[in-house]
Amino acid sequence: MPLKPPSEMDSKRVEKSDEEWQRALTPEQYRILRAHGTERAGTSSLNAEHRAGMFRCAACGQPLFQSDTKFDSGTGWPSFYQPLEGAIGTSNDGAHNMQRTEVHCSRCRGHLGHVFPDGPKPSGERYCMNGAALDFAPASGGSNAGKKE
Repeated sequence: MPLKPPSEMDSKRVEKSDEEWQRALTPEQYRILRAHGTERAGTSSLNAEHRAGMFRCAACGQPLFQSDTKFDSGTGWPSFYQPLEGAIGTSNDGAHNMQRTEVHCSRCRGHLGHVFPDGPKPSGERYCMNGAALDFAPASGGSNAGKKE
């Protein structure tokens, strides 16, 4: 499946019943994307993903982050400094007696992770994402296997 540029993203909202989401997602994906869970640090295979491509929402397939915005934050979760325009939404998260900014997919409202103001330039933001909330689609013909994070 060829990658769509951000300007061609499907902006139609994805609405499913709770039962439909449970059938469409793995139990871990459902726990994170629909019940606002968090995976254990260091458990996602996407931490070691260095190829050129696109990180997409595991629930609806919407493109979220280009691979060249991924960096090693040392936190144990896939981290990015810039989402694609219009791909995400944010809300206040006061769970666990902490004030954080939750990040969700703008298309299906699936919980992706949180954003923090301690990332690298140019944005200064760290989008700390749950790997189970993402799928990776490698770019055709391109590779950045030697890219350091």
